[in-house]
Amino acid sequence: MKAEVIQQNMSAPPRHTWTFLNTLPGRESLARRGSWCTFGMTTARLDYVAPWWTYWLHHFPHFDFSFKAVDSTFRPEQENYQQSVLVLACVGVLGLSLSVLLLSLFLLCFCCCPRDVDQESKRPQRTRCATWSAVAAALVICSAVGVGFYGNSETNDGVYQLTYSISNADRTLGSINNLSAGSLGTAETGVKQHLERLDEIFAARPDFLRALTFMELMVNNVIRELSALPDLSKSNVDLGAAADQASFVEYYRWLTYLLLLILDLLICLAACLGTARQSRWLLVTIMAFVALSLILSWTSLGASLATAVGTSDFCVSPDKFIVNQTKDFLSADVAHYYLFCSSNLPNPFQQSLTTCQRSLTTMQIQVQGLLQFSVPVFPTAERDLLGIQRLLNTSEFNLHQLTALLDCRGLHKDYLDALMGVCYDGVEGLLYLALFSLLAACSLSAMLCLIFRAWTLTAGRDKEYDDIDEEDPFNPEPRRLSYNGRRSNVHSFCSYASSGGSQASIHPPPLVAASVLPAPEYMNQSMLFGGRPQYENVPLIGRGSPPPSYSPGMRSTYLTLTEAQIRHFGTDFQV
Repeated sequence: MKAEVIQQNMSAPPRHTWTFLNTLPGRESLARRGSWCTFGMTTARLDYVAPWWTYWLHHFPHFDFSFKAVDSTFRPEQENYQQSVLVLACVGVLGLSLSVLLLSLFLLCFCCCPRDVDQESKRPQRTRCATWSAVAAALVICSAVGVGFYGNSETNDGVYQLTYSISNADRTLGSINNLSAGSLGTAETGVKQHLERLDEIFAARPDFLRALTFMELMVNNVIRELSALPDLSKSNVDLGAAADQASFVEYYRWLTYLLLLILDLLICLAACLGTARQSRWLLVTIMAFVALSLILSWTSLGASLATAVGTSDFCVSPDKFIVNQTKDFLSADVAHYYLFCSSNLPNPFQQSLTTCQRSLTTMQIQVQGLLQFSVPVFPTAERDLLGIQRLLNTSEFNLHQLTALLDCRGLHKDYLDALMGVCYDGVEGLLYLALFSLLAACSLSAMLCLIFRAWTLTAGRDKEYDDIDEEDPFNPEPRRLSYNGRRSNVHSFCSYASSGGSQASIHPPPLVAASVLPAPEYMNQSMLFGGRPQYENVPLIGRGSPPPSYSPGMRSTYLTLTEAQIRHFGTDFQV
């Protein structure tokens, strides 16, 4: 009778299996949330459309090195597609060559065109024009730098979202592999070892042996279904390593663009300062840095454009590319289940998970029956039966976790987040960086010409000042006058007491030197305003002009003459 009860329990799976599953805490709320998430994720997936700029970039002409048209489908493993991306990167080289050509034409025209005398008289106006033009170019560069900061931030946000989603998906897939491998190992080693020992214990009872045989059949069902799950370790791509590598490259890309933006800002400030002060050495230094930034800007344009076009080719049809890449270890229905996560698509693992769950539940019932009827007869079998029960409980717990992880909602959400990051923020940021590079390159080319023009005008002005006659009494550059020996012997016979010392220390000039000096020497601005202190405030003696008005103290100081001065100048100014 006992054997018949056990055999009846083994013949059909228990009807209360799903009742037990449905009465789990939070099962109803979880089901409602799952249906809402399924609807929400399906709606989100249906609402996801690649942005318009990805379609625009996707339709860029693709040519290989022999200038043959190449299909714009994202195929990074094919050589002709790689060549088409490199050709797009060469746009920066083409722009740099064009800039060098225009600069060469500018220098050629500037050096070969004759200079008219009338044009030389307009040098101040030309200097101001070159200065304000350089300032305008600097303002354009500052605006481009603002665009570059925004694009750099957007690209960094997009790549961060991509790497974060890839890391989450990698942890999910790793957990699936660990749970599947753990449950499979438990069924193959732990449960079977206990069953082998029970076979020896129950050798004298055929009814108990039939129960063990049925349990072995259930264990084989679990092993078969768990082995049928896709082995993601067969993929040649390590998602965790790929995410780390992308983060590493993105950090240095962000830092490089940040340094380039700061360099352009410093160039703008230095250009405004150099053109305002008209410093030749500063202008030469600025031209060197402008040339360096010009090369970097064109290089940045080519790299940003090629990356944006390649990423857009992927964003237009990402599902097709992923299905082709995973066809070696994932079936098409499994790939579509995770890529689309639609309620219309059946779960490809549902049957396997249901079979495993029913098999484990049936084994639990058999173990309970054996503990009830066999332990009083065979006490030594209790240890193995309790061991099987613990392994079955662990396997059921792992199976519940595995069922939740194999659901499409989690991985599909990571997939959508990665697409949103790379196709929206990432490509948009690359477009802004390309715009920054283009504006900066054009403005830097114009600034290089303007700074060179300002440098030549500054050099011409210095040459004119070098040609000024030192004997000109109205020379506006007193710093350039060099006093000769004859003029160095001229001393003022009156000065301030604070600057020339006491009156007793003032020596009258020699009569010969004073007699041969021309009268206009007293009007030299270097002596009146820029010379040594003892030449300041010299009366206009011998010029036929009335003396200036002095205070009584000043007159007593200035007009106290020695006998030699009285003999030379007379008594007109004697107090």
